[in-house]
Amino acid sequence: MEKELVTFALALAAFIFAAKMLGYLSVRFNQPVVFGELLAGLLLGPSVLNVLEWGFFAEFKELEVVIEHLAFLGVLFLMFLAGLEVELEAMRRAGKVAVWSGFLGSITPVLATFLVFTWGFDMTPKQAVFLGLVMGATSVSISAQTLMELGVLRTPVGLGLLGAAVVDDVLIILLLSAFVAFAGPGGGEVGLAALLWIVVRMALFFIAAWALGARFIPRLSHWAQRLPISEGLTAFALVVMMLYAWAAEAGGHVAAITGAFLAGLLFARTPYHSRLERNISTMAYSWLVPIFFINIGLQTDLRILATSTSGRWEALALVLLAVATKVIGCGLGARLGGLNWMDALRLGVGMTSRGEVGLIVATVGIGMNILPPSSLAAVVLMVVVTTLLTPIALRRLYPTTAKTAASNPEA
Repeated sequence: MEKELVTFALALAAFIFAAKMLGYLSVRFNQPVVFGELLAGLLLGPSVLNVLEWGFFAEFKELEVVIEHLAFLGVLFLMFLAGLEVELEAMRRAGKVAVWSGFLGSITPVLATFLVFTWGFDMTPKQAVFLGLVMGATSVSISAQTLMELGVLRTPVGLGLLGAAVVDDVLIILLLSAFVAFAGPGGGEVGLAALLWIVVRMALFFIAAWALGARFIPRLSHWAQRLPISEGLTAFALVVMMLYAWAAEAGGHVAAITGAFLAGLLFARTPYHSRLERNISTMAYSWLVPIFFINIGLQTDLRILATSTSGRWEALALVLLAVATKVIGCGLGARLGGLNWMDALRLGVGMTSRGEVGLIVATVGIGMNILPPSSLAAVVLMVVVTTLLTPIALRRLYPTTAKTAASNPEA
């Protein structure tokens, strides 16, 4: 047992160090940290080094399972933080650009991916819908950074991009919850009565979770903050996050990450949300979130794409769909929201990059045995390619004088 514990400590040290070093190099090359952490996982996984098959790691048979459990905690932390960052009042005030772009930018990839992969790749409708949900998610961190460098983040394009990303993520999480409820264990081929019961369970969970949380979480947060114990407030938030994650699957029949996200939304309404964000971000981004991205690499074998013709075509189709559906869907939404065609194109390109939420959705599919390993490899490659292409394309769409021209966005 002692040898296994030491091996576990060595594995964590190696994984966290690799993730942080590659994350650092990623930032030096003007890429998001998540890009480097994902590359670290690919290097350590079966695509390159396959470290879990090395002698001293291979002897610890449960190491892979333990890493998966830690990665699951990383997902919950990520989704809780995502909920903390959502300002419901800001969403209510979101302009037509954000609403239309977020809505069409989510629905277009889901529908297009479903059609292409059911007709062209002989996927089942269940698999194609789920792959569409993966494609619907977006990550605008690299786009926001690029627009900030160009000095145009506070223009209608930049503000619309940030608002649309929130609408996009919330909608994809809700669609994922519905999918898990209908297609997960206990779902599938059901009669009308069972179908109605699934809908009722989902509705009851969301209503009860929100009503109880809105009533008691602010009061209990204040109570936990005043307790004479170390980090009582943070501990209370973590307990609620995990209880909501459990209740989401056990009671609501929806994904656990939905429960964690909902808990974050509720704590965002308390006066302690900034403190919680600082404390939980420290725990999450220091080791649990890097372990999540490392674990994706450990589960992904890009060599499948090299040996499988269908896998290569699938990856190519995902990359093309990733770009086209976001540019068309978000761009059309931005145009309907009132932007001109050029600004609509810029916003659509800015929404092209995929990232954390898409990978989280993909891992849910792997856990439910919906997506095969080749699909995960194609998804990871799509995330890498879109992350690289998005900042390059954005810089090409803005003239070199954009920074000075946009220094006063109200002009």
